Amino acid sequence: MARGVQLKIEGFIVHLQRATARRRQVDHLLKELPVETRVVEAVDGQALSDTQIAERYAKGLHKPSYPFELRKSEVACFLSHRKVWRTIVESDLDAGLIVEDDVALDVALFRRCFEVAKTVCAGKAYLQFQTRPVKGAFRTVVRTDGVDVLSPEVTQLRTSAQLVSREAARALLSISERFDRPVDTFLQMRWLTDIVPLCVVPSGVSDCTQQTGGSTIQGGKSPWQRVSREYHRFVYRRAVRHLSLTAAKSDG
Repeated sequence: MARGVQLKIEGFIVHLQRATARRRQVDHLLKELPVETRVVEAVDGQALSDTQIAERYAKGLHKPSYPFELRKSEVACFLSHRKVWRTIVESDLDAGLIVEDDVALDVALFRRCFEVAKTVCAGKAYLQFQTRPVKGAFRTVVRTDGVDVLSPEVTQLRTSAQLVSREAARALLSISERFDRPVDTFLQMRWLTDIVPLCVVPSGVSDCTQQTGGSTIQGGKSPWQRVSREYHRFVYRRAVRHLSLTAAKSDG
């Protein structure tokens, strides 16, 4: 997408209504984001019934098998993103700028990053504005105005902020009617989605979760449970990396 081409883009802030400590930050984001933005009410995991969860969540759908049961809050987070993807498609937008309500912006930097992101927002585009440094190997897709667009070997976790094209949103909706892992982990499966998320670096986005009341996805663990979980996470991530590299080679 050439610089200067006008895209129809709207912003969406995913906000859990009962997370009242975050409302002030939502109001800041509404003023700071560079496009017309609306607040999307997040799906509340506490309000989901077992039947509602079973309609969407089924363990063991895809390989590698995700080793953990999803918490209700994780199911709700995935459903919230599906809600925004559907809105992007039904509103016939070129793309949607999806932002969670626990981030803060360096406004000037983010606006510059957003302009660069738009230049590669074509086809099944999914561009991440990460709050953490990119981990692992990557290749540089675009470098301009002090901003890089990177293609990591392994898709980065977290969904703090992203620019999602209509084509990508449509594809993601189609293949996530039922899901078996958290949304950010699902997005790592490029071999399934045929979408290769890119990262915008620097992003102009930072995490302010603790300043806005803490995480809404909780899960206390005993020391043994933590050790066991870390082992299974390591094995799973090793499989993801292998499949990611295989998919990248197939892409040529």
